[in-house]
Amino acid sequence: MTILSGGKILVAALGRQTLAPIRNLGKLGTFFFWGLVNIFTLPFQFYKVIEQVCFIGAKSVFVITLTGAFTGMVLGLQGYYALTKFGSEGMLGSAVALSLIREMGPVLTAVMVIGRAGSAMAAEIGIMRISEQIDALETMSIDPVRFLVSPRIAAAVISFPLLTALFDVIGIIGGYLTGSMLLGINSGVYFARVESSVLMKDVTGGFIKAVVFALVVVAICCFKGFYTHLSKEGFGSKGVSLSTTSAVVISCVLVLVTDYVLTSILL
Repeated sequence: MTILSGGKILVAALGRQTLAPIRNLGKLGTFFFWGLVNIFTLPFQFYKVIEQVCFIGAKSVFVITLTGAFTGMVLGLQGYYALTKFGSEGMLGSAVALSLIREMGPVLTAVMVIGRAGSAMAAEIGIMRISEQIDALETMSIDPVRFLVSPRIAAAVISFPLLTALFDVIGIIGGYLTGSMLLGINSGVYFARVESSVLMKDVTGGFIKAVVFALVVVAICCFKGFYTHLSKEGFGSKGVSLSTTSAVVISCVLVLVTDYVLTSILL
């Protein structure tokens, strides 16, 4: 009987561990769906969307510019010394531009925004949850998902492609600074290669990735903050810190996973 009871307990624990991620995935899907639908619910929240565009987009310009410049400069250096082994250093412009526009631009932009704005979103909503501000919204018959999440989704969808485009342009200029001005590649050849190698489908693919990453980042960060009170790891300030850390880690991992999936589809 003891062995049988132990077996039942083990099977029950295994079942709980299996069902918990599925339950959370369903909760995340419902949460994201209503956040997306409420963007188009009247009255439109133009002011809150503009406020979040300023927070997510405008205030991230400096870090995106800095990251894009040094990423392009590193690509210029590494690409030059790799291409010289094959006598193809004239292709540096193509290598830098395609690497940035297809892959590194959308991915690094998303990672930088996660670190600067995504963590702040998770922490802000988490603090609102533990301080019962979200409960107060529900008491006043205000949908907290529409009020807190929908403007952030709309703002991210607007901001991510613009920040990605800025990252790409600054990165190409950074590659020019190291490849042409430092290592002596003809500037006309560099930009001619950029122009001839970059196709519209490359730019479109980069923007599609940026939009998908925006949805992933906002969904995860807002979800983790919104359900901070259900975390088994802790409550109060500890719960908020753990939810914020979890949101950043999960968002970064999902950005990389999603990037692989989208690349396999778009190529």
